[in-house]
Amino acid sequence: MNGSPAVRIVIADDHEVVRSGLRSIVECHEGWEVVGEAENGKVALTTSLATKPDILITDYSLPLMNGVEVTRQVRQRLPKTEVLMFTMHDTDAIVSEALSAGARAFLLKSDAKKHLVSAIESLAHHKPFFTGRLSERMLDSYLAKQNGKAGPVLTPRERMVVQLIAEGNSNKDISTILSVSIKTVESQRAAAMKKIEVTSTAGIVRYAIRNRIIEP
Repeated sequence: MNGSPAVRIVIADDHEVVRSGLRSIVECHEGWEVVGEAENGKVALTTSLATKPDILITDYSLPLMNGVEVTRQVRQRLPKTEVLMFTMHDTDAIVSEALSAGARAFLLKSDAKKHLVSAIESLAHHKPFFTGRLSERMLDSYLAKQNGKAGPVLTPRERMVVQLIAEGNSNKDISTILSVSIKTVESQRAAAMKKIEVTSTAGIVRYAIRNRIIEP
């Protein structure tokens, strides 16, 4: 790469086969290196903070802390690190959340072989990357918002609580994971349930699956 410093990359996905596939694509490219891998959001954050990569490739649906929350915290603490959101789904809500959190590239898993190299090249130059289809959807979503349509109803923290509940964690577990009091968790849980209009844990799980917060 003509003496240019290596592009250092962290890969976060809860499926080892996906991480392996991404690693093989990255390592075939001269001057790129994988400096860390993570199987959940907590590890993705700690690995990123420890290695300070140029690029974080993160799945949206990570356990413990989803890709959006990881993106938000990485961008706050490591502003020079670019984030590529990598997911099976491209709903308007997911795209909007990823962009709001600071991701500058968005790639469907089905498009990885075709577009991953181009996405990393763009981020390495601090330029955003979206496929043509996603660009069109983003424009449509933007125009819809301009016409007064509402965005996601849950705050980022409420969405985290919903994810953790749907993954089977108790209020006590969640308070430990998020480093907040049980009373705070109960308050956020109640607020989220009111917003999404459910009255039980089963209702939260159904909402989480329907809205791609967790994988069924």
